[in-house]
Amino acid sequence: MRYTTREIRLAAALVEAADTLTDGFETTPYLQRMSDHCVELLSARTAGVMLIDGGEAVSLAASSRHQEVALDLLEAQYGGGPCLESYGSGKPVAPVSIRVAHADARWPAFTERALRHDIVATYAVPLRRRETLLGALNVFVPTPPSGPGGPEDSDEPEDGTAQELLVAQALADAAAVGLQNHRVYSQYRTLSGQLQQALTSRVRIEQAKGMLAERWRVGADQAFLAMRRHARRRRLSLDGVAGAVVEARGRRRTAPGGGGAARRAVVEASYPSRRTRHHQHGSRRATGLGLGVKRPLGPGAHPF
Repeated sequence: MRYTTREIRLAAALVEAADTLTDGFETTPYLQRMSDHCVELLSARTAGVMLIDGGEAVSLAASSRHQEVALDLLEAQYGGGPCLESYGSGKPVAPVSIRVAHADARWPAFTERALRHDIVATYAVPLRRRETLLGALNVFVPTPPSGPGGPEDSDEPEDGTAQELLVAQALADAAAVGLQNHRVYSQYRTLSGQLQQALTSRVRIEQAKGMLAERWRVGADQAFLAMRRHARRRRLSLDGVAGAVVEARGRRRTAPGGGGAARRAVVEASYPSRRTRHHQHGSRRATGLGLGVKRPLGPGAHPF
């Protein structure tokens, strides 16, 4: 089979449309690039994409060629136009003459503005992923439509117009798949980050609980309850209190001053508003992190 330059460019555009599983993905530049492909492959004057949610446009993107014209024509469709019609039906809107549509009072606000921009004809195809509709792709062409209305006319041979509609639909479908894949990818990335954060927090709490239980010579459950009471009383997160305990233990192991610096660090981390008072008085309650442990500490003893 012999492939033409247009077929190779279309294949490249479809591959590019699938490349959305990246952290740096941005919707508007992505849709702008898809619109550029439409202009290049379909010999259009300009093109644009309208993302729609609940029947209302939520985002617009246009090709870099005649971008202002495309955005203006997309904005004119808030009261009705080929994008909303294609989205509403879930089917392509076949190429239609702007003058004919204006004479028939079809999308009056849109056709009036299109005539002002010297647009001759337009057509639209839905951005769809199976049963999910995301919006519509609108193509503006410099020549009037000819031949059958589109691919639905199965009894008619496919002419140039019908083929252009099929190419536009292929690009729109590829863009819809790319957008859906990135949404799922982002959701899983967010969930993965939340689970990792929860796991890290749990490990830190268990570490702190074990450290306090060992130093206070109490049960792990009692140490945990003491940390939780302290967190609630001071309106701190349990993870934050546990982090202060673990961090102070690490400082004690490396600090030349022994446990004193570590204890002060925990007090400061746990009581940012009472940093000075704890430093000056060094009370036994401060030494015990203010966790409300009932077991008394011996002379010179400390929780770390």
